[in-house]
Amino acid sequence: MINWARLAFQRLTSDQRRTADTHLLKVCIPGLEGIDIYLKDESTQPTGSLKHRVARSLFMHAISSGKIVKDTHVVEASSGNTAISEAYFAKLLELPFTAVMPRNTSQSKVSMIEAFGGRCHFVEDSSQVYDAAQALALEYGGHYMDQFTYAEQASDWRSEDSIAASIFRQMSSEAHPVPHAVVMSAGTGGSAATLGRYIHYKGMDTKLIVTDPENSVFYDSFIKKDRSLTEANGSRIEGIGRPRVEASFLPEVITSMIKVKDQLTLATMYWFEELTGRRVGASTGTNLYGVLEVAAAMKARGEKGSIVTLICDDGSRYADTYWNLEWAMNKVGDFKFEAEELRRYA
Repeated sequence: MINWARLAFQRLTSDQRRTADTHLLKVCIPGLEGIDIYLKDESTQPTGSLKHRVARSLFMHAISSGKIVKDTHVVEASSGNTAISEAYFAKLLELPFTAVMPRNTSQSKVSMIEAFGGRCHFVEDSSQVYDAAQALALEYGGHYMDQFTYAEQASDWRSEDSIAASIFRQMSSEAHPVPHAVVMSAGTGGSAATLGRYIHYKGMDTKLIVTDPENSVFYDSFIKKDRSLTEANGSRIEGIGRPRVEASFLPEVITSMIKVKDQLTLATMYWFEELTGRRVGASTGTNLYGVLEVAAAMKARGEKGSIVTLICDDGSRYADTYWNLEWAMNKVGDFKFEAEELRRYA
């Protein structure tokens, strides 16, 4: 078993060294002169999303803790991106893998999980994924990875290979090297925890602004300082928002939060395509709307500076959902009014 663990760490470390950095893109927004907007492009990771870093950390954490050994069947509760990345690493380590996810997860994500040799187990509602994943792991004699509990523990926020360190290193030669704010949406809360901890660790003045979609409990929990809150409905923005406060969500490192209407998320996605010619995923739309809110407040105060956010994944994964206008209108609602509101930034 020790020899297998050594080989596993070698393969995981090799992947980390090959893929440690991603591009930081500067985007010019005509209505926000004097405020520089940057997007850390995590869609260029080998598995196409921010969750590539998280999944690798979760495997390292579980193997070093003795939870995963040779032939362990790994089970995860995920709406897609984490499962895709974990399926990739499970294949790399020659481990069986099952993802538990809501039935409405986009077909493109399901296909990618299966392409890496993983299998998908569907539940009707996002609130059911936890119990179903635990039950399957017990049935298989395997390990429930549980990203919602361990994402913030597994991520090495002090490492110079972390996403936070990468952002600030890449910003060092820009006009405003210390960002006014970093804007990040919350799924598990792990990425926001990494960013917030690093900002505190380095003693920076940068604010961490966390965006949250409708039908998610994080925002209300942050405002009310109550971790016991739950939400009956699941988020319509795939990959972010949760019906309960996850263990990886650390409100103490967050400066403030912004609640984003789902129609505004979609309107921002379509507006960004008009601006740049690029399609991004829905969670990135939530991030970008938060950036616009922060930037508009800075402009109103006569401030200049920089704001950083993340491209969590590419829009191609949502060709049959959010980027299908008929589907989007039916599932989320008409967002023509919100789209018109964004034209002030054109």
